[in-house]
Amino acid sequence: MSLVELGRFPRIEAHVIVGRLDSEGIDAVAFDGNASIVEGSWLLIPVRVMVHADDLDHARRILDTPA
Repeated sequence: MSLVELGRFPRIEAHVIVGRLDSEGIDAVAFDGNASIVEGSWLLIPVRVMVHADDLDHARRILDTPA
């Protein structure tokens, strides 16, 4: 099963999304969260939230539904 990009989000929001998806039974991971931390621009780089391809539609529905 391959990973696909759900979206790119600000760093903190991406981690909240990963937690929400995990609580709904969808495995998700945040990529690039530590990119450019040495240069100090880590808050400016969007973080990719990745899910399994089979879970993409379900993950999108979860994000479209208010918490």
